Amino acid sequence: MAREEPDVEALNEEISSDLVFNDEVKDGGGVQITCFSEVVNDVALHFQILRLPKQIYVWIGCDSAKLGRIYAAAPTRPKDMISVTSILGGASDNTGAGIARRLVLKTGLNIILACNIPKNSPMLEAEAEKMLVQKLIQLGYARAKAEGSSS
Repeated sequence: MAREEPDVEALNEEISSDLVFNDEVKDGGGVQITCFSEVVNDVALHFQILRLPKQIYVWIGCDSAKLGRIYAAAPTRPKDMISVTSILGGASDNTGAGIARRLVLKTGLNIILACNIPKNSPMLEAEAEKMLVQKLIQLGYARAKAEGSSS
């Protein structure tokens, strides 16, 4: 049975509307919460971004609201390396740890990442990271890739 493409596009449009909440913190800093969803290859990806004064918390969910594994990543001195550790969910896997590491490189901030993407879905992981980075750039949290630079 063939799926109709317009139905997926209509669903994608409907659930992609962004929800943004801002709460001011007493010390002048702020907390901004952004939630959005996208459908990729008939799989629903859900995102929540909490921007705190010196860090970003990100949750990526795949077809469910489960928390998944949690990773912490931060720039370390003296050589501007990135340290990543698994906080919850057992041994670290490349899915969440790689995304967390690259988010630190893009934002320069500490990252807490909760990731519920299946291990055996590298294309889904790549699409989720791409959508997340685009949203972070749009919100002004990440640096856009400079023209002509290589990485």
